[in-house]
Amino acid sequence: MKTKIIAAALVAALLTGCSTDAGPKQTGGAVLGAIGGGLAGAQFGRGSGTLAATAVGTLLGAFIGSEIGQSLDRADQMYAQRAEQAAYSAPIGQQITWNNPDSGHSGTYTPTRDGHDQAGNYCREYQTTVNIGGQTQQAYGQACRQPDGTWKVVN
Repeated sequence: MKTKIIAAALVAALLTGCSTDAGPKQTGGAVLGAIGGGLAGAQFGRGSGTLAATAVGTLLGAFIGSEIGQSLDRADQMYAQRAEQAAYSAPIGQQITWNNPDSGHSGTYTPTRDGHDQAGNYCREYQTTVNIGGQTQQAYGQACRQPDGTWKVVN
C-alpha cells in the first residue's frame, strides 16, 4: 500500500510539472486530487489490475483537483474584475478594493489620472495592488474606453 501511495504522489508531481500556466491553487488541487484518486483506485482490481486502477484513479483525481483549484483562481479574478470595472467610473484617487473571503486574497484599483489616447478615446491610468499569501504586488497601467463602450487595458 505504501508503494502505491508513493507511486500516486510521483505521478501527481510529474503531471503538475507539465503545466506551465497553472496557479498554486490549481497545482495543489491536482496534487491532492491525484493522491486521493490513486488511493481510491488502489482499492480496485487484483494483481496487475491494481496498478492500472491506481494509475487511472491518479489521472482522474489530478484532472478533477486541477479543475477545482483553477475555479478558485477564477473566483479571485471575478472579484478583481468587479473592482476594476468600478474603478473606470470612480473619482480620480478613490481606491476600489476587492476581497475573496474564501481564499483571503485581496487587492485594490485606484484611478490616478484620466485623459485621451491618440485616437481620442477616453483613458484612465490606474494603480493596482494584489495581496496573495501575505505578499503584495503593485502595478500601474492604462485602460481606454473603446467606441463600443467597453474598456481595454492598453499597457
